[in-house]
Amino acid sequence: MTVASVAFYGCALGLLALGFKELLLGFEENRCSMTYMYEYPEYRRVALPRRVARLYPAYGLYLYGEGQYAQETRALKLTGAPVLFLPGNAGSHKQARSLGSVALRKAEALEGGIHLNVFTIDFNEELVALYGGSLHRQTHFLHESIKAVLRLYKDHKTPPHSVVLVGHSMGGVVARALFTLPRFSSSLVSLIITQASPHQAPVLSLDTNLLEFYSAVRQRWVGEAEDLRNVTVLSVGGGYRDYQVRSGLAILPCHGDDPTKLSLVATAVPRTWVSTDHLSIVWCKELVLATVRAFFDLIEPETGQFSDDPDKRTAVLNHHFIRHPVRLLSEQQETPITLSGSPEAWSEVNTLRLAYSTPKEGQAKNFLFALSSRRKAYSHFYCRNNNLEMISWVYGCTQMNGSICVQGVDLSLETELLPAFKVLILQLSQLSTVSHLVVAASNLNGRQFTVECEWQRQVSQTVSVPHVLSFGMTAGDVTLNSTGLLHTVELQHFHQVYQAFRITVISQCKVTKADRLPNVYRMKVPWFREDSITTSSVPSVTEISGMLHTSRPDNTTGALLQLHTAPNCQYKIFVRTSFPKVLGQVLRFCGPVLPVYTAVALLLACGGQLSAIMRTGRPLQMSQAVVRALQPHKVDLPVYLLHLLLRHSWFQDGWSTLHLPSLDALPSTSPDGTTQEKVPTTEDWARLLSPLLFVFGASVAFWGSALLRLSLWLLSLLLAPLYRPSVSRDCGTLRPRTQICLILCLSILGGASCGALSITIVFLLHLYRVLRLQMTEWSLSHMLNLAPDKLGDKDNSTGNNENVAVDSKALNSRPEECNGSPLLSESVLQDVRNDLQLHVSLAALLTLPVMLCAPSLIHWTRNLRYSAGRLDPDPCWPHTVPLLIASVLLINCNTLTLSYSKTLPITSCLLLPLSVAMVTFSPLHLYRVTYFLSAALIPLSVSCLF
Repeated sequence: MTVASVAFYGCALGLLALGFKELLLGFEENRCSMTYMYEYPEYRRVALPRRVARLYPAYGLYLYGEGQYAQETRALKLTGAPVLFLPGNAGSHKQARSLGSVALRKAEALEGGIHLNVFTIDFNEELVALYGGSLHRQTHFLHESIKAVLRLYKDHKTPPHSVVLVGHSMGGVVARALFTLPRFSSSLVSLIITQASPHQAPVLSLDTNLLEFYSAVRQRWVGEAEDLRNVTVLSVGGGYRDYQVRSGLAILPCHGDDPTKLSLVATAVPRTWVSTDHLSIVWCKELVLATVRAFFDLIEPETGQFSDDPDKRTAVLNHHFIRHPVRLLSEQQETPITLSGSPEAWSEVNTLRLAYSTPKEGQAKNFLFALSSRRKAYSHFYCRNNNLEMISWVYGCTQMNGSICVQGVDLSLETELLPAFKVLILQLSQLSTVSHLVVAASNLNGRQFTVECEWQRQVSQTVSVPHVLSFGMTAGDVTLNSTGLLHTVELQHFHQVYQAFRITVISQCKVTKADRLPNVYRMKVPWFREDSITTSSVPSVTEISGMLHTSRPDNTTGALLQLHTAPNCQYKIFVRTSFPKVLGQVLRFCGPVLPVYTAVALLLACGGQLSAIMRTGRPLQMSQAVVRALQPHKVDLPVYLLHLLLRHSWFQDGWSTLHLPSLDALPSTSPDGTTQEKVPTTEDWARLLSPLLFVFGASVAFWGSALLRLSLWLLSLLLAPLYRPSVSRDCGTLRPRTQICLILCLSILGGASCGALSITIVFLLHLYRVLRLQMTEWSLSHMLNLAPDKLGDKDNSTGNNENVAVDSKALNSRPEECNGSPLLSESVLQDVRNDLQLHVSLAALLTLPVMLCAPSLIHWTRNLRYSAGRLDPDPCWPHTVPLLIASVLLINCNTLTLSYSKTLPITSCLLLPLSVAMVTFSPLHLYRVTYFLSAALIPLSVSCLF
């Protein structure tokens, strides 16, 4: 192994670490406010029917309460609107306390006794994102829980007919899975709000049960969705802080023309505007307040229950989560509206811009803007204010009386709430019946605020973003010298998720004013609701992260940078590629594929060792084998050729005739909810990333095997005093009869309990074999170092051909499995080292199936107190039986047997096709990695026998 190889893999590991650092830490600080309980939270268990309790002993249904409310609901006599919280992967039912506590405080401030009853389900903190076998049980228990909740209201005069569901993470997927149950009535659930739920596809596809579950849910909501249009679903993604479930996965798979299915990112939610991590999205006060406000707006005052009108549900959710128009939904304005005021309170504005700050003493003030002279020269009217309490503040005048408008229409409904002010943009072409615009700026209560308005020609400027491989050396820039209040800059060619930029906005003003409104910079994505907003003072230097959650699905414009600026200031915008952020985006979208490329690197390295055994009788060092295995063209070219052939109908027909599975590709980045998980990405995306992922996978294999070797070395040091010294390469092996018994016992154990348990036991037995080889290598090296002059090879002996044997004490102390009386020589030491290199490689390969099967083992272990029998369903059984047999047989494998094997040449030739197949079929089906490793290890175990 050369210094250049170590340097190369060191650089690759450094790039990988840089990407993970950007993924895990390269975002804004958590700006969410914490929700606090004012009284001690209580979770009162709701009794379920005996049949349900017997079928689901690990699950439970609870009612959340605090203080006096908890005492009042002790008998479960409920009168509120029911909301049911569903925890996600490894989630606790106690996560409902933020929603429940805020709902209680909100109800205390209202009249009429309107309130929520917040229920929560205990799913035993199961790892359902990694083990799909529990998803069906959770779905059935949710159905039973909904029926139990509605039964609590049977004596109420206006009982609810449905329950609102709030699902976090996988809880949101389970909520949508309800509608796949044959006996479930869709009228029981009318509204679902999901938080950071991976609706598009599982984050890691570790078993077939998980994918089959997702396929059934998708088929129900996409293929058979006509009867689900009355069910309103809102999905909220966490943004860049959530590195566990990227926001692109939170998009609802549905038809684009269905207005009742809404998907967005938390950064685009009005009055929230923050990114949340995977856990804080549950307790983020800004988002919880938006959710609770929406719930209370959906309650009918007459019944105290949620509205059954789907149009009202959609309107309320749009109001609180998509575009906050400031006006309350319940407010109705008469049309036309009568305006009043003394002539002194009216002023006509003849300039292009109005900047008005109210005096400290209260006064009535209205501004008139004539439209007749502006329609041809301008396209829009822009107006904003801060701290203005009035909801209706801009009118279109339809009747004038001198210089006073006496009748008009309210145009304030289009007002949009931004962090620093309210903004209204009117399109003049839609105001044909209006002669003047009226801006009401009265502050009769003495409250101070600022109003700024101007006529605009809405023309966007364009800046070309630099290439993704420019490494920040070049920059696109644009200077805004206009005195306008609003500017739009199109970031041309910025529409792919692997692009990432550092956008710097420099604001400079000739005159410094203390009362200027702050700048608001908005990254606007036309094809998905993933806008992000940044505020800054004037003047300032502001840095914005330019990244996307989804790629552009069609030929729409690129991302837009909307700047709400201060007047009479200059703004310079610089756009540079951020290479660390590019790496972070690659890992965000393709990180789950990395185990596939790591397995490929280990498999090719094993193939290199087998080839070396055939040529020289000795395997390569593991690190050297990984270095030589880094040949991505041998894998990528066949895969690319296969994709090209599948574009031809004749090849597709032959492929279908053979019943071969569809090809996997890199994860889809399109926001189109109707696409399948296996939609291929653009060719540039695939061509660019596949070699890079191969290098990353090889670096993980290189340093992972080095870490494994170091761990085994340290562990052997600790265990060496517990074992007698040995000098045989056969130490740690099993007798043939023992192997047969072990295979039978582990097969029975796996079938009766958990298949992953058997795989883990075999892996530990193989590690024991490696540790014994490591300790033997230590013993031989120590003995040879103690007596170097007494030992020699046969070729160097002059008087006789004998070697110095081990002293009688060492020979008499060898363990029982070390049969024979090996001679102590350099050749014996080399044989042990050869076997050690081989078994370290095999141990690295066997580590992957153990890791992929670990979630099912953890689930089985945690549920032993509820069910001590077989794991059902078991994704690792019986598919891993061949791997189990091969792993037991490989314990006795050594390089001497392999060097004389007649089947070894065939086995070594199989590893490259298996690697190609792994890259072709496993990126979106990680559990297939185990299948391909089994297909590689079975012929290798046969080579150890024949």
